[in-house]
Amino acid sequence: MKNKFFLYLFVFAALVALYQFISTSNMQKAMTADVEGLKAEVEQLQDSVQKSQLKILDMQYFTLENNDDALAYYDHLNLENPSRYIEDKLLETNEQSGDNPLIPYEGMESDFKINKIKVLNHKWIIVDFSDGKYWGELFVQYELKDDLSVSFTPLDHLLYTRSN
Repeated sequence: MKNKFFLYLFVFAALVALYQFISTSNMQKAMTADVEGLKAEVEQLQDSVQKSQLKILDMQYFTLENNDDALAYYDHLNLENPSRYIEDKLLETNEQSGDNPLIPYEGMESDFKINKIKVLNHKWIIVDFSDGKYWGELFVQYELKDDLSVSFTPLDHLLYTRSN
């Protein structure tokens, strides 16, 4: 009887060990597959980040901040951020009642005001404007003078047609 008890105990222990071995093996395969999937996802995300960074660098090509030759025109003025200063001066034109004086259109829904500004270099700015329903763009020449005043001259403009 004692021998049969040890035999059953041995068989039971062997079955438990076999179950643990197979379970661990399956778990290891699943985790390895998960790790491989995560590695592929990380690689894909790194490629995506690299493409995004290249796109950002490409978009920043025409900006005053990244143009050392254009920034050299403002070294003697000791401005910390010339681009921000120019944008602020341009946005001050929005404070007048009625349409912005630089925009050659009359607002149809309300007054045309400047929304977005991109300072291209030491001479030109691209501006987006809108009245809430209609919008357009404006190409502006500017001059930042030694007394820190800024003069703006619209060069070209367009107003998008509204399509239904």
